[in-house]
Amino acid sequence: MLETRALGYHPATAPRPLLEGLNLRLPIGEPVLVAGRSGSGKTTLLELLAGLAEPDAGQILWKGEPCSAQRRRWLCGLVFQFPERHFLGLTLAQELRLGHRRLEAERIEAVLERVGLAGLPPEQAPERLSGGQQRRLALAVQLLRDPQVLLLDEPTAGLDWAVRDEVLQLLLDLAKERALLVVTHEPELFQGRVAQAWRLQEGHLEPLSTMLPGLRP
Repeated sequence: MLETRALGYHPATAPRPLLEGLNLRLPIGEPVLVAGRSGSGKTTLLELLAGLAEPDAGQILWKGEPCSAQRRRWLCGLVFQFPERHFLGLTLAQELRLGHRRLEAERIEAVLERVGLAGLPPEQAPERLSGGQQRRLALAVQLLRDPQVLLLDEPTAGLDWAVRDEVLQLLLDLAKERALLVVTHEPELFQGRVAQAWRLQEGHLEPLSTMLPGLRP
């Protein structure tokens, strides 16, 4: 389980902390959702958890032990809201192999099958994929790293309804084996699909159980 205790972050350019006193638990097998408007700090929270930034206050723990930024970068897989902006490979094959010294073709095929991209030509350019396929490719890139925590920034943004449902079902399947956190401004899409839901507002987390009945705060 990944956990934050009294987590705080105050950018130098901001008049007040962006995050303040956040306590959040991400258990394995139970997807968690954090909702909030643009600028509320959702992406910053993901970057702190993923080890891309350091908090100003509080702790981030893995299995009850303090977890350094370096270790969090190894533990966590972060999929950004616009994954196409972060693709570096000229082809699918290049993108999937980035950062790996050796990677068996069978493993790549298994991951592509799992995310619903089986059969795509390896020479396909990532920018020529549809929005839903780009989300799936970004997930595949992270799954090849085998992270124990998946962090997803607005995974349904800009997708049509049919593709959204497929992506949501894929995320629930992936959450069975690891901790998973989704941040979104569309919490209603996740009703009945997540174990915990919170709203991030003015630096604090508030339960969303009143909006999404059946959830435990």
